[in-house]
Amino acid sequence: MAQVDTIYDRYFQTALDGLKADGSYRHFAELERHAGQFPHAYHHGLGRDITVWCSNDYLGMGQHPDVLKAMHDSLSRSGAGAGGTRNISGTNHEHVALERELADLHGKEAALLFNSGYLSNWATLGTIAARMKGCVVLSDAANHASMIEGIRHSRAEKMIFRHNDVADLEAKLKAIPLETPKIVAFESVYSMDGDIAPIEEICDLADKYNALTYLDEVHAVGLYGHQGGGVAEERGLAHRLSVIEGTLGKGFGIVGGYITGSAALCDFTRSFASGFIFSTALPPMIAAGALASIRHLRSSQKERAAHRQAVAWLRESLDRAGIPHLANPSHIVPVMVGDATRCRALSDALLQRFGHYIQPINYPTVPRGTERLRITPGPLHTKADIDSLVEALAILWREHRLANAA
Repeated sequence: MAQVDTIYDRYFQTALDGLKADGSYRHFAELERHAGQFPHAYHHGLGRDITVWCSNDYLGMGQHPDVLKAMHDSLSRSGAGAGGTRNISGTNHEHVALERELADLHGKEAALLFNSGYLSNWATLGTIAARMKGCVVLSDAANHASMIEGIRHSRAEKMIFRHNDVADLEAKLKAIPLETPKIVAFESVYSMDGDIAPIEEICDLADKYNALTYLDEVHAVGLYGHQGGGVAEERGLAHRLSVIEGTLGKGFGIVGGYITGSAALCDFTRSFASGFIFSTALPPMIAAGALASIRHLRSSQKERAAHRQAVAWLRESLDRAGIPHLANPSHIVPVMVGDATRCRALSDALLQRFGHYIQPINYPTVPRGTERLRITPGPLHTKADIDSLVEALAILWREHRLANAA
């Protein structure tokens, strides 16, 4: 048996060696976050504190006092775990309260919790598209892997339309009989380029061609809209979406995913999605923390205002330093490098020499030749933090003889 294992291990190692050779092997930074000190964290590999610039805890809500108190109180009251799947003793009061809050946040009849945003996309798209006979899914070319995998799992017919291209979407919708069930699946804020979908135009086409709309708002909830309901809320379009999917692990700073929609659609997913039915429920303390985070962000504008200011200051500072970054209307600031090995080298130097941690984004997350440093400044980054980062980037840009912005 040991000899057989060795043969398979050679295969695994050869594949890993290939990733290392082309610069796309992923290295994990072992961090220790300290409550009250975010965006600073202790790096166990370096043995010192560093500044984190690539966190998806966009607003720092993972360490907000209201959130921590809610989680501590729930832990003391209910214990650590949920006790089972939602169907078998695992539905706790906190889950029900959180689902009601999420439905209200998005102006929908109902919501359904999942253990992650990935699972909510995979299970929901995979279930709805599979069970509606003859369903066709029209998927944006830049959709997240979780949406792609859910559609693939459904075995429904799939059409990919060019990214954010409503003309191409309409041409594909026109080719499908009006009575055929259809789902248009897309995102609001796309996480790598930071661009935003033409939501209203897509809704118009869905109405015209009798299609459901499935909007992934994971990089927008908490950050956009007067109550943190995402781009659809900000643009007054939430009522036009069939499904709004989101995460609790980014803007809200905890963990978990969800969908919101009609009571029938959510109950249908609850009743048929194996990824929901057979998963142990989120611990009640997680749901309590998420509920506290959502309620705070529905009433407070402070975090979103400070977040916008930090993003604006970073962009202005990068422009002054001549460092190229993708222009977009969102909070995501991609500094373009265009080479996997160099992107890794820049990331390593930023961390080891200057104490700034930005994970390099390489293939297959982005196409080859578009490798980048994806920066997500937040309300807890100071101007001094941003100035220090940009100064370090400018030094490395010169040392590596990279092209400046035009």
